[in-house]
This record gives sequence, C-alpha cells and structure tokens, in this order.
Amino acid sequence: MTTQLEYNIDNDVIDRLSGLQAGGSLHALRHQREKVAVASQGSYDALFDPALEGIGLDERLLVALYACRLAGASDVAAHYRARLDALPADAAQIAVAAGGAPEQLPEGRLRAMLAFTRALTERPVEGDKAALHTLPAAGISTPAVVALSQLIAFISYQIRVVAGLKAMKLASKEQA
Repeated sequence: MTTQLEYNIDNDVIDRLSGLQAGGSLHALRHQREKVAVASQGSYDALFDPALEGIGLDERLLVALYACRLAGASDVAAHYRARLDALPADAAQIAVAAGGAPEQLPEGRLRAMLAFTRALTERPVEGDKAALHTLPAAGISTPAVVALSQLIAFISYQIRVVAGLKAMKLASKEQA
C-alpha cells in the first residue's frame, strides 16, 4: 500500500526530537537539502501509517521502542513510548520492549520481531538467512518481513540523525 502524504515542516519528527526551532541556524542547515528532510519524514509517516498491512501499528512501535532502547537512545525511545501509551497496547509487551528481553514473551510474532531487531541492532552480521527464516516461521509474511527490516533500518538512521543534530546544537552553544 502506497500512501502519498504531504510534508509539513512544523510536524517534522526529527526536528522535534532534536529540539530544532524554525528560524534557527541548525534548522536552516538541516533544511538546505529539503528533499532529505521530506524523505525522512515521509519514511516515518509511511512506516507508522496505521493502514500499513502485515504488521500492526502497536508491533511497529514496540519494535521502534526496543531498537531505541538497545541503541541507548532514550530521547527517541520516549517518543515511541508516548505513541504506544496512546494506543490500547499490551502493558507486558511494552515492559519487555522498554526494559526486558524477547525471551520473556511467549513464542510468536512479537518475540520473533524483537529477536530479529536485536540481531540487526546489536550484531548485524547475525541478521542472516537463518535469522530471516525465524520470521515466516512465526507467521510473518514476506512483505511484512521487508517492512520490518525497513523499519529497523529507519530507526537506526533516525537515532543517528537526532544524535548528530543534538551534538551540533550542543557544540554551537558551547562556542557561543
């Protein structure tokens, strides 16, 4: 499913997570290549579109929260936790994503997704054919496996961009 979404600079998640203010020099620098900001927000919007088939929005948010936690990105994790808290999500699943391990969940889709997320986040070399085969075995369709892989890659990208922008913001304040 492809949804055409309109970019709204005032609703840019990376800008918000980085604390960038419209009119600021770092905001202007980030938006010099507007197509990158538009594509980044477009990826976010598409990956977290409730209409995306194959993986529930709650599952995608749990994967995002877990990936952020594994990467030590508590600021980005808080964003996904807030989105989860706005849903009728399972508290035990949120607890695992926020502070536990996939093995604490019963066998099934979410456990397989979180284990795959851990492999790609902590030890990408382990995201091999064998790791991929655990997903269909847990009832996850091939298109959903592709979407899950894209989601994990996007979260990694988002975390790095936010961290870089925050570091630049801090450095510019220290020089002032």
